[in-house]
Amino acid sequence: QAQLVESGGGLVQPGGSLRLSCAASNRAFSFVAMAWYRQAPGNQRELVASIVGGGIINYSDSVRGRFTISRNKYLNEVYLQMNNLKPEDTAIYFCKAKRSAQVEYWGQGTQVTVSS
Repeated sequence: QAQLVESGGGLVQPGGSLRLSCAASNRAFSFVAMAWYRQAPGNQRELVASIVGGGIINYSDSVRGRFTISRNKYLNEVYLQMNNLKPEDTAIYFCKAKRSAQVEYWGQGTQVTVSS
């Protein structure tokens, strides 16, 4: 089993930046992919960014050019650098790690609020 712990959320003004981190408790695990999702009140959880294998990266259209996902495979950590934040980025951000097609883990989430 592995636990994922997110950190780095908070309150920021529009145009500001935050850096989210997600650490897996079991560094012996290897994950084929890691990703960030978010869920705003009343909305479904949506994919924000993912990084697969050796570095295939995908972003949602709403964050492309503003957010950057990166990963430290040795520490089993994934990061999300968020720049030029907008009020519509307000959501709970979740980390997901995929060990295989059948096995994946989710973190508890970290709140990001963009407001003046």
